[in-house]
Amino acid sequence: MRAGPTPFEDKVWQRLRNRQLDGLKFSRQIVLNGFICDFVCRDRTLVIEVDGETHDRADDADRDHALGRLGYSVLRFTNAEVGGNLEGVLQAILEAARVRPTKVQRLSGRTHPPTPSLGREGEL
Repeated sequence: MRAGPTPFEDKVWQRLRNRQLDGLKFSRQIVLNGFICDFVCRDRTLVIEVDGETHDRADDADRDHALGRLGYSVLRFTNAEVGGNLEGVLQAILEAARVRPTKVQRLSGRTHPPTPSLGREGEL
């Protein structure tokens, strides 16, 4: 693991931490299947990666496939996207999380997320 986040990862983390994004719990630098993931929302099996200029697309595709076999969906954003459109990045994360079933839904066999008009589960 790295000693600290990149400036772009930190920018995203400051907006994901403490359930600031729609109450979703994200963790930082989580190891899944031997891969260090920038951010993980375990409840929605969602991985967020913030990629610098040196990322190898073939390696990233292999990694995404391996995480997909564990049931995780991976969203990748470039440093440029985070730096130039943080609100758009956060909106994309929120939209992706909303269509992913929660852990409770997966365990109960109910794989569809709540109806969007009802908001989060349990809210009317």
